[in-house]
Amino acid sequence: MAFVTKNFVGKMIARIILSCVHILFAGISLIVLGAALASAQSQVFLPDFWDPTHRPEKPNLEDLRVIRFLTDDDYPPFHFALADGSLSGFNVDLARAVCEELKVVCSIQPRRWDTLIDAVAEGRGDAAIASLAINDASRAKVDFTAPYYRTPARFIGRKAAKFSGPAPEALRGRKVGVEARSSHEAYLRQFFPALTVRSYDSAVGMRAALRSGDLDAIFGDGITLALWLAGSNSSDCCGFVGGPYTESRFFGDGAGIAVRKDNPLLRAALDYALQRLSEKGVYAELYLKYFPIGYY
Repeated sequence: MAFVTKNFVGKMIARIILSCVHILFAGISLIVLGAALASAQSQVFLPDFWDPTHRPEKPNLEDLRVIRFLTDDDYPPFHFALADGSLSGFNVDLARAVCEELKVVCSIQPRRWDTLIDAVAEGRGDAAIASLAINDASRAKVDFTAPYYRTPARFIGRKAAKFSGPAPEALRGRKVGVEARSSHEAYLRQFFPALTVRSYDSAVGMRAALRSGDLDAIFGDGITLALWLAGSNSSDCCGFVGGPYTESRFFGDGAGIAVRKDNPLLRAALDYALQRLSEKGVYAELYLKYFPIGYY
């Protein structure tokens, strides 16, 4: 009997030791995973469009049960249809995260992009999240949340050129391409008159000239350039040079979620949820998911 008891105790001790080892390895795995995520975030500048000193109060959502979001389905990676017809993309995932934060039911329906503003204004949806620019024309019909992203202008240059230092100095004497008659061309010619600027009628032709070496760098829409750099068409030729340029007079006030003008409660709820998602790191996770090469 004493032998059985001793054997039983021995087995129990062994199990406890084994459990401790499992817990230890699980803890190490979590640390490694956390370090990997932190490393990924440290390699990409994460934009933050919300003022940390301004913390909106959560509105009374007693009467808010469902948010009917409208979006488009043909603008990857922001919003697009999967093979099974379901919607995906940065805007779509952000809308779902907003609903989860507010603890309300969320429906997301696709509509043609050029009909979204009118559809919201006429009450055929509660809100539209589809990279809609906040400008005078759209404000005349709907209200907007604070911008949840802005599109900066960026330089990208050939890796072989080995740029160093701030962008204006690094690009001095180099051949820089830009789309003709664009806000980016106007910005370059006003603020960087010392650069050798070449205008192109199409972005495709301009990027081809950069890839082939006819240009040293190009200047344009940061999001478009980031997606090009991440794709196979760039042939890994190039990378960002310098930081973002965000002057609203040239590059707009950003994209917001559109709501009806007579629905201030929903706009306040969306603004609250967007800031909370930023504070919790949810926005950063979505940014890293859809923009592996950050456009900022």
